[in-house]
Amino acid sequence: MKHQWDSIWINGLIATCEQGYGLKEKAGIAVKNGKIAWLGAIQDLPDSPDRVATHVYDIQGRCLTPGFIDCHTHLIYAGNRAHEFELRLNGVTYEEIARQGGGIKSTVEATRNASEKELLQASLARAMALTRSGVTTLEIKSGYGLDWPTELKMLKVAKQIESILSLTISKTFLGAHTVPLEYRDNADAYIDLVCNEMIPIVAKEKLAEAVDVFCEKIAFNLEQTERVFKAAKQYGLAIKCHAEQLSDSGSAALAAKYHAWSSDHLEHVSSQGVEALAQSGSVAVLLPGAFYFLRETHLPPIDLLRQHQVPIAIASDCNPGTSPILSLLLILNMACTLFRLTPEEALAGVTRHAAKALGLEKTHGTLTVGKMGDFAIWDVSHPVELTYYLGGNPLRQLVKKGKPIIE
Repeated sequence: MKHQWDSIWINGLIATCEQGYGLKEKAGIAVKNGKIAWLGAIQDLPDSPDRVATHVYDIQGRCLTPGFIDCHTHLIYAGNRAHEFELRLNGVTYEEIARQGGGIKSTVEATRNASEKELLQASLARAMALTRSGVTTLEIKSGYGLDWPTELKMLKVAKQIESILSLTISKTFLGAHTVPLEYRDNADAYIDLVCNEMIPIVAKEKLAEAVDVFCEKIAFNLEQTERVFKAAKQYGLAIKCHAEQLSDSGSAALAAKYHAWSSDHLEHVSSQGVEALAQSGSVAVLLPGAFYFLRETHLPPIDLLRQHQVPIAIASDCNPGTSPILSLLLILNMACTLFRLTPEEALAGVTRHAAKALGLEKTHGTLTVGKMGDFAIWDVSHPVELTYYLGGNPLRQLVKKGKPIIE
């Protein structure tokens, strides 16, 4: 007998995340050729599970959610910045460390000096840790090279991680992360290099889907940021932006003007910036890990984002300097405790809205027939528990394109 579906998971509490939690009790989900083929109440199955699917998984009342999407990471780097963590605890600010040659620049030096193999080994361990917290889709930025050989090396490592771990990796070119030391007196010349030489190769070789810029007083100004956006647009690449993290620069509104997939951080975004995001359909990606790690006190304007119905995503911002966090479950809790998101908003932030922040909303982010069969089974009775517990890991099974990758 030929089965209708490849696999089916039965007897679960399914959170589709299509709207709110989108809960379905005593439900099942079936996958064929890597995509969701059926989802509904078990009583509505056309036949017994073993007659309609080759593989049957009884999840015994556990909760099933979409696979998590971490839509903002700097996962690939060499070394660490634990010493800077200690400096900040002794009163030195992030900006002072950056101006003294630390911060991003110190990671750039370590990453330039690391071989591709060393970089892959270190970064693969971090990707695996995020996967163990339910992540099936991951954004990875370059940006710790600031020269073409190292930027290319990082993007190659991102591609290797994708094939080794069977994850969906969205690659972002962040050549404009900060001004490299060799251009410290001529940032405009570095932007020329990014726009005229690096971005054309990224587009031609299909090394990344999007281009990002850190628009801030310790990185690039509005005019330089817009030049990068124009180049990205010219070569058919999507746009993302590190916006308004340390000050209100107007970068969120600028990114919205170019229909950016997302503006990220946003602690200091103005009401005009929020309105621009709402009009453009851009996603606000909030990064509570960096807020926590830097001991920031200026909250992003959550109520204003809600008022204007701007989609809110949350992400780990995994990076060595300001958010060395390897668990999206921890980020869910931080989003609720620090930013006062509701558990329902937080879950949408790592599923539905995170997919939109990567231009993947048509194929990922919700449990919808026709979308990718990416989901997680959790040893909890309700999705609110995913934001509630700290420590431990309730992940029971992780499924990618209909196949268990963690059991």
